[in-house]
Amino acid sequence: MAKQCKYSCDTAAETLEWIKAIADFIKPFSFLVNAHVVNFFKDRLWEAVDEDWLQCLSNESVESLLLIPSGIVRDHWPTSLKEFILTLKSLVYPREQADLKKVFPNFQPTSLNSVLAQGMNLKKKHEVEVLSAIVSSVASAVRADAVIDVGAGQGYLAQVLAFEHQLSVVAIDACSHHGKVTNARAERIKKHYMAQMRKFGSGNQRLNVPQTVTCNIMSLETLKSLTTMSSHKGDVEQPKSIEQDLELGLAGRGSSLVLAGLHACGDLSVTMLKTLLECEEVRAVISIGCCYNLLSEEGFANARIQYGFPMSCGVKSVNLSLGKSSRDLACQSAERWKSLGKDAGLHNFELHAFRAAFQMVLHKYFPEVGTSPSIGRQGKALRRKQQRKIIKSELQAEESTYSDLPQMACNKDEACSVTHSGESEAGNTSGVRSDVDALFTKMSLHTGSTCERTISTDKYSLFEKFCQSGLCRLRLKPSDDINFHGIWKEVEPYVSLIGIYWSLRAAFGPLLETLILLDRLLFLQEQGDVLESVMLPIFHPAISPRNVAIIAKKPDAGISSHHCSR
Repeated sequence: MAKQCKYSCDTAAETLEWIKAIADFIKPFSFLVNAHVVNFFKDRLWEAVDEDWLQCLSNESVESLLLIPSGIVRDHWPTSLKEFILTLKSLVYPREQADLKKVFPNFQPTSLNSVLAQGMNLKKKHEVEVLSAIVSSVASAVRADAVIDVGAGQGYLAQVLAFEHQLSVVAIDACSHHGKVTNARAERIKKHYMAQMRKFGSGNQRLNVPQTVTCNIMSLETLKSLTTMSSHKGDVEQPKSIEQDLELGLAGRGSSLVLAGLHACGDLSVTMLKTLLECEEVRAVISIGCCYNLLSEEGFANARIQYGFPMSCGVKSVNLSLGKSSRDLACQSAERWKSLGKDAGLHNFELHAFRAAFQMVLHKYFPEVGTSPSIGRQGKALRRKQQRKIIKSELQAEESTYSDLPQMACNKDEACSVTHSGESEAGNTSGVRSDVDALFTKMSLHTGSTCERTISTDKYSLFEKFCQSGLCRLRLKPSDDINFHGIWKEVEPYVSLIGIYWSLRAAFGPLLETLILLDRLLFLQEQGDVLESVMLPIFHPAISPRNVAIIAKKPDAGISSHHCSR
């Protein structure tokens, strides 16, 4: 039933048309986009949602709710609900991995050997394999002398570019620890490659080793200065001034650089694109953004002189602002929602219910705290602890020497009741296998078991523990006057609605990300013939949901610019 999108972003005019369509669609749903789920109970947010939608979705499974952000609907749903979800989906930039061999000349991804891949999970390995091949292709096309890895982290991309693709690389990161890890890891890799070279008689071959720079890139001027440094040899850590020289392995002025950023956070991706325009040495940029919640925005408290959104004149003309809630929402991934599964989805919804009910506690008893303070991951930690206790008790029951099944069931129930008593789990580990923690990471709640039913009828005790943990996190002293039970009874009739509300709201995440990315692309397109730019999904979305790259170059680099149409 999915609608075929009629939008394209091959030209600035087409990109702007797409942006305007998104803006027109979003405006009537500002009550969802701009809402904060922590205020769900306090502000009775569900009352703004169509009653037919709520009634219909109240009868749906958790699995169906988790598919809403992916644009999947059921035939029996109200026509208006199906139209909403399908229209929204049709405005979202597609995430299917592009045929990269058709886009980039000499695109040759290689599977990383065990030495280069050490420390990488499956997601990181996939990203580095693909992106390093793209960067190598672009660097070759623009005849780059060096690549600057912006926001390099522990240097995974930089090291593959240097050792596998034989490029001169500078890895820049704000964390000095990351720089030290990068250097240590590079030395281990270098030893491996030198041993291989001696083994195969190519000992005279020169090895490229990434150079590291520890620098917090807070402005366009900082990155511009870094790209123009030369003449000083050796690694640089915490430069005393931005004018401090950096050896790039270049032969004087007129050098050609490529900027690459794998999930460069917030404004850093924006700064990279602006640097391409303002720095003659930079010939191309490959940017995969993330952390849109950290973007600075014009007209908001976090805005700087050079803010991250909006970038383009087109979006400014539409007069559409996002705000913090919308920027947070842009980080939601449809692929990750789809992969949650029933138990993790229920867990997710339950935590949001606890947090929204906790906001009622703060509003009533601690009004001085403010609107929606962060309490970190206390709720998730609490729930993990509770799940671990359940699994331990079930393992104890399974390993019991009792042969009488009714007696085992009784003991199992008893173990569950102990779990709720708040006792320390440290003193209750007899008969539990040593690998229970590893087992826990692979197991979810056992729906339908006696333990699960016990917990589902005792959510209040979990809510109270959540509140105690939250108050501790905020350094607030619990009072005997706080009526946790009364607040839970007040919100309990509406707890089931929070999953519906959150699923409908999360559907806007990919759309808001599309808007942010199209704004960046339009900014580049507005420069006219000065730049050539493309936007395309380069990673497999199931492995790396944040998979859209913006790639721009100065003319005559041989990159096709017709791969962002729907």
